[in-house]
Amino acid sequence: MAAELPIPVYTNLDDLYRNLGTTVNHAVRWNNLAEEFVTRFSRKPAYIARAPGRVKILFTLSSGEHIDYTLFGCFPAAIERDILIACAPRSVRTSPSPYSSQTGPDLESQQVSGSVVAENLHGKYSRQTFVPAKKLSWQLDIDTKQLRWESYVKAGYYGVLNHYFTPAAGSDGHPVPVDLLVTGSVPAGSGLSSSAAMVVASTLAFLAVNGKLDDTSISAQGMTKGKLVEMAMENEKRVGVNSGGMDQAASVISTANSALYVSFFPRLSAQPIPLPGASTTSISISPASSLQPRAVFVCANSLVVSDKLVHARTRYNLRVVETLVAARVLARRLNIPVGEKEKVTLREVLGKVMGEDAGGGEDMDLGILMHGLERMISEVELLKPNQRDDGEEGVTLEEMIEWSGLSEDVFREVYLSWVDGNGWFPVEATYFQLYKRAKHVFTEALRVLQFREVCLRASSPPSLSVLEELGNLMNESQESCSRAYECSCPELDELVQLARDAGAYGSRLTGAGWGGCTVSLIAESEVESFIHKIKNAYGPYKGLQGEELHEVIFATKPSSGACGEYSYFR
Repeated sequence: MAAELPIPVYTNLDDLYRNLGTTVNHAVRWNNLAEEFVTRFSRKPAYIARAPGRVKILFTLSSGEHIDYTLFGCFPAAIERDILIACAPRSVRTSPSPYSSQTGPDLESQQVSGSVVAENLHGKYSRQTFVPAKKLSWQLDIDTKQLRWESYVKAGYYGVLNHYFTPAAGSDGHPVPVDLLVTGSVPAGSGLSSSAAMVVASTLAFLAVNGKLDDTSISAQGMTKGKLVEMAMENEKRVGVNSGGMDQAASVISTANSALYVSFFPRLSAQPIPLPGASTTSISISPASSLQPRAVFVCANSLVVSDKLVHARTRYNLRVVETLVAARVLARRLNIPVGEKEKVTLREVLGKVMGEDAGGGEDMDLGILMHGLERMISEVELLKPNQRDDGEEGVTLEEMIEWSGLSEDVFREVYLSWVDGNGWFPVEATYFQLYKRAKHVFTEALRVLQFREVCLRASSPPSLSVLEELGNLMNESQESCSRAYECSCPELDELVQLARDAGAYGSRLTGAGWGGCTVSLIAESEVESFIHKIKNAYGPYKGLQGEELHEVIFATKPSSGACGEYSYFR
């Protein structure tokens, strides 16, 4: 199993690059980071941790921004863009860093066990010094309402402290003081999961610098990929994100040239699936043979940012409520018993319909699951509301409560009174779209399995028809996201259409939606002309050149997951 493998640790960059993909000149970034670390901290880094961002090729909102709320699988892939953290244990410093404007308390804190001096190559982020406090458990101040860059560093540190430096973990030892320097090429707020990559890289850096990668006090195998995913999931909750694990799994478990089939029921699991047409060779602009098509993904940033906190009640939180209430109502109409205060999911309803024994802990055969999804796509018509006199779609809150079979008080307690890491979990809608949301979830879950099936049966190199088949599934997904789940936006819809007009096999939004990026499947030989066409057609890109353009639209190949590098810079 991929999750049981150890975290890769390389001793030279050649071995690391061989597995990464080559559309980005990684060596320049790594060398620049190492040299800058020497400049700022007067010694070489002992370790550099890497964690990539990811694209969601197909997904069912199963790994929601707040909770797991459908439990169906998804199909992400790690990208080449990543977060790098250089770090080294620190001896007592007798003079301030040349980059530090702080004196006094700052210097004193640097001498404390477990203290951290964190710097960022990006000029807009200031130097931070912090010291964990040991009470009943380790504590670090994180303001979840104002997410600063160092909050993600602190979040990664939390898990290492509380898993390895407590009496319960069999340790009364103390973490080492650490200097670290961060750089990243994953655009923030773009839907490519820069936050998960930051937490994974931070967790890995603190594990390595404290000598815990091979520690067997937590696991007989030491730190495995699966254990790192679990720890990173737990750590990211510290910044107010109750993550379902998909982003972390993609960042940690991915292998070069492959995507992941991530399943959440009955437990989190991830299976690498080779992607037809992808390769670890460099992107070539020369014409490719029509008999041997090669393909890459191109990510294009819409430059629209959806503020999760501002829009949660009408977007993220609302979809959670709609899908969970849809599951209860559908179960009721199929005569499936559900506990009064049980938040049954659409995946669990399917399992009950198919006679699945969730308590047995066995994954459902994927062939049976596909058959079940086809059946549920028919059954979901039971949720279709009657046509309204005012022409509006959906059901009112009063109608939704009546359909649920619950009293108003119990309904509000179960579905409208949650609390998450950011406070209350409010929703706002005149009409709730139970039918449309459930229809998207079931059809998208089927597309995920169909995409997986096409990849597994494809030859290498694939035929043109295989890439077109994958592209069609991506296009169908975007149509459903836009019309049924309504998580797209005009700019994303425009970028998707421009991508198809420019020759993409398929294109769709990636991430949670309402902004961020699109991902398009492109013939490798057409990347340069494709990007040129999008630049000339999409208004916000006009006038961008060079690195500015490369920041918003770029090609990527499926990358390997999180890793570390030890000895190259010694």
